[in-house]
Amino acid sequence: MLAVQAPPFLPFSPSLPPDDPVHGNGGASIAVTLRYAPIAFLLGMFPPVLEIDGHRVPASWGRVVQPVAFGSHRVHVHVPYLVPSRVGVAEATVAVPPGRTVELEYRAPLLSFLRGALGPPPQQYPGATGALILLIVTMVLGFCACAGLALSAGEPAQGGLYV
Repeated sequence: MLAVQAPPFLPFSPSLPPDDPVHGNGGASIAVTLRYAPIAFLLGMFPPVLEIDGHRVPASWGRVVQPVAFGSHRVHVHVPYLVPSRVGVAEATVAVPPGRTVELEYRAPLLSFLRGALGPPPQQYPGATGALILLIVTMVLGFCACAGLALSAGEPAQGGLYV
């Protein structure tokens, strides 16, 4: 009598093909590390959207590994937000060899109207220079306002006379 052995259980995402070396995907996967800058802490309240070949993959900030068939894949990431509704849209096409994990890194932008950065690590935060300039301008204006208030505190009101 011959016994039939069931194949081993392999967890998979229902939207993508399972990791099954018997049928040819060779254990290939895509790993995406999703990051936001600490100064943009509000983005941490909104989980990023990660799509591979148009199929949504469960994702959160940090590293996400998704088994895929070997070959070329389109990776899309954005952060759902208030206004605009999609912040930091970024896309990349990657070739995944059999039995390998392709590492990608996504960096959300520091200014909401910019695109995100997606590619091989390390990536830079888009908009870092613009955010620094805005911070410096805000600090200078704040300093000028405080200095103006301090200098005007010692002056008499309009029409007043010094005694």
